[in-house]
Amino acid sequence: MLLVGTVVADATTIIEDGAVVVEGNHIVAVGDRTSLVETYPDHERREFDVVAPGLVGGHVHSVQSLGRGIADDASLLDWLFDHVLPMEAGLDADAMRVAAELGYLECIESGTTTVIDHLSVRHADQAFEAAGEMGIRGRLGKVLMDTNSPDDLQEDTDAALAESERLVERYHDSFDGRLQYAVTPRFALTCSEACLRGVRELADAYDGVRIHTHASENRDEIATVESETGMRNIHWLDEVGITGDDVVLAHCVHTDESEREVLAETGTHVTYCPSSNMKLASGIAPISDYLERGINVALGNDGPPCNNTLDPFTEMRQASLLQKVDSLDPTNTPAATVFEMATRNGAKAAGFDGVGRLREGWKADIVGLTTDVTRATPIHDVLSHLVFSAHGDDVVFTMVDGDVLYDDGEHVRADADDIRRRAREYAATIESVAVDE
Repeated sequence: MLLVGTVVADATTIIEDGAVVVEGNHIVAVGDRTSLVETYPDHERREFDVVAPGLVGGHVHSVQSLGRGIADDASLLDWLFDHVLPMEAGLDADAMRVAAELGYLECIESGTTTVIDHLSVRHADQAFEAAGEMGIRGRLGKVLMDTNSPDDLQEDTDAALAESERLVERYHDSFDGRLQYAVTPRFALTCSEACLRGVRELADAYDGVRIHTHASENRDEIATVESETGMRNIHWLDEVGITGDDVVLAHCVHTDESEREVLAETGTHVTYCPSSNMKLASGIAPISDYLERGINVALGNDGPPCNNTLDPFTEMRQASLLQKVDSLDPTNTPAATVFEMATRNGAKAAGFDGVGRLREGWKADIVGLTTDVTRATPIHDVLSHLVFSAHGDDVVFTMVDGDVLYDDGEHVRADADDIRRRAREYAATIESVAVDE
């Protein structure tokens, strides 16, 4: 297939009249449109206004999709323990499957081709199967919670780790390598020292398995961790082995100088979730400082109950604007920096090589967008448009690993109408429970 249009190959390479040639699951050429059309005359040709690498959701909660809007105007710990965890606990296997499908549906149709997905304690198989069948690329993991947790979610430490290992053996490097595993403790407050040390041991036992958790999102969380361990959050995670170049920490809003040194020295990845941090009033992550230290920063939406959208374009806009207003510096976090976070940096955090840019020999994870909308008129700078003006519903084409998943407003491998219908049915049950409470 030959995809033509203005090609945004990466944050610094734009080909105004360009093309991308795909054969199998790889890109075989990127360059001038006329030349590539002549070189590959027999390839199916598709035309878009903009052709770009698929975006990477560096921290999402697909299975929280059924809870969109159930916990507005709440602080993090109240939001989590009073609303979100009870919702997760109430989802049976069928509900968890449709929740994951709904989340991936939204990601695919808004241009996200890879996710780092923090699932739930139970029924993680359902999300892996949904991701595999729907075609998205991802690093997924079952949540571990063995202390300070609701009774219907708290697990025995050894049982939680054993279940995680079963899932590693079943799903790590599955579906032609599109799905990889991350051992996924919820966060330090709900995981014992034995659990966290066990997470490190499990990740080390399998080649390519990573660790994904939340850290230093909220001041109350940090204070509680310090009172229980005598250490600030990042130091505690470092003590028990939850730092390193195979670790992705979501948020890292409140860190001191010594913690930032640990993140940089260990090569730990950070995912910036600006909309979630604003909505929960958690604070503003020191992203510019992280980048200056060489810390790899990805970009994520977090979950629908604390963001209400999984649109990655909205997140890029928020990411830049929040850093500018925090620093009172309009040059802070320009479009190119944010686009890199949402593409290649996210792929690095997820541990996928050959993903996040349009390059010869790289994976064919590609999106096509229309600019036939008023807010795209005029376009003086296409990268500025993608970061500050575009929306997820401008995406008209999504390809992952060479397979077309979304084409001209229609999902190719998923029955979107049926997924949305079933999601509404389960969501009505969640709403009725909330009313009863």
